[in-house]
Amino acid sequence: MRKTPKLIQSIERSAAILEIIAQQGGGARLQQIASISGIGKTTVHNILQTLDHLGYVQRRAGDMRYHLGGRILNIARIAGDDNMLRARLRPVLESIARKSGATAWLAVPSGDQATYLDIVDPKGFCAGLPAMPQRENLEGSAVGWVFLACVPGLGKRVLATRANALDDDVLSRIEDVRIKGYALDLEAYRPGLNGVAIPWRDNGEVRASLCLTGPPDSFPRHRLIRLAWMMMRAVEPQNIQQY
Repeated sequence: MRKTPKLIQSIERSAAILEIIAQQGGGARLQQIASISGIGKTTVHNILQTLDHLGYVQRRAGDMRYHLGGRILNIARIAGDDNMLRARLRPVLESIARKSGATAWLAVPSGDQATYLDIVDPKGFCAGLPAMPQRENLEGSAVGWVFLACVPGLGKRVLATRANALDDDVLSRIEDVRIKGYALDLEAYRPGLNGVAIPWRDNGEVRASLCLTGPPDSFPRHRLIRLAWMMMRAVEPQNIQQY
């Protein structure tokens, strides 16, 4: 008979709180969580603050409930089937590649990195790159800036582990991306390629990023900004269907 392990109470409580939020449709109030769990309100509040800091839960503007955060949804996605997301967004990827003449990418947050799931490259700008999927660090790329700015808790957690990462320039860049809704990469990540990326949301949560890249002479800054708005319009039907 297997010996019962010694359980760590704080982890048990954290798991119970996450399960309660999930059972309540993905969002629950502090008092509701405390009542269902039988854990003291102060203790529940402290655990939720920790989970919020780590990105496992989040609060939304004007909403008193705690919701499952991007990090736990990301874990579920990693364990799930990326083929479903790839199939769902492939038509959008093909459409924005055709309209722009650029290379179109689909990426998802994967731990503290980005995983590129799909690519449409009608003009062969990225023919020499490895086949999908591939993983890359977040810092520097347009896709990375989108995830750092738009996935709650991710930027704070990732940048806190990087030496000198939380300087004013980086924080200003993240805030700029959050406000504008798109991120630019002017040959900062790959020489000879400019890019622009936007977030894609599923039920209000950022689950992926769409990105367009191409040579700087064909895709200067002003054109990338126009393409960002084209991409936003392209995903509007997807977003409308979610509500």
